[in-house]
Amino acid sequence: MKSNNRYLGAVIIAPILIFIFLGGVYLKYFTILLSAVGMYEFYKTMKAKDFNPIWPVGYVLLICYYFLNNDIEKLMYLLIVALLVLLCIPVINTKYTFIDVALTILGFMYVGVFFSFIYLINLMPNGKFLVWLIFLASWLCDTVAYYTGKYLGKRKLCPKVSPKKTVAGSIGGLLGSTLALTVYGFAINPYVHTIPLYHYIIIGILCGVFCQFGDLVASSIKRYVGIKDYSNLIPGHGGVLDRFDSILFASTIIYLYLHIVLSM
Repeated sequence: MKSNNRYLGAVIIAPILIFIFLGGVYLKYFTILLSAVGMYEFYKTMKAKDFNPIWPVGYVLLICYYFLNNDIEKLMYLLIVALLVLLCIPVINTKYTFIDVALTILGFMYVGVFFSFIYLINLMPNGKFLVWLIFLASWLCDTVAYYTGKYLGKRKLCPKVSPKKTVAGSIGGLLGSTLALTVYGFAINPYVHTIPLYHYIIIGILCGVFCQFGDLVASSIKRYVGIKDYSNLIPGHGGVLDRFDSILFASTIIYLYLHIVLSM
């Protein structure tokens, strides 16, 4: 039955590929949907630990952020206004604490903003090619790490956070991500000739590190709260945050590299 659930989960996840291929406004609305569901999972998880994030403000932030066309510069002003309002709420209503204020902002940034980088990369020159860097790095890192750890893993990586992860698996994930983006960079070079091949190698290494941190961060939060999965939305895979934990970090590090280092 568990195996069948995993296959059903894979069928549910498959349409993601269609939205990536379509890009543009379709990918935009898809990332909004992912953000909304992911934020719901995050805020619900925090409530399980008796925190009370002010979720309506989180969703207002998400709507405003996309209304501003995901402008990172304007995001700073949006956060300042939101923080100004949020800091007043625990004074007006003692039901909320300043920890709830922090968790409200964290949920929006960690889920809503990080997911938006998928769409923002797609908007870049040659974005229809570059957006695949996120998913190739994440999927290959996770897959190679899993099988390397399964067959070669002995020494635990960080047992207090994720007992099944091993040092061998971590090294395998790093190599998998790097190799995947190196090969992909070579394949798309005729179309994206403005980016030298060595940049794909660097991005692959960065993703190999941060994809695993994305996984570990999500695991650490779940372990802190005392849950196995964020939700059961995707049979056999958990929730959006369970399935996209490494993608959140991959999209962020790739966007920052392309925008800051390559000025795209």
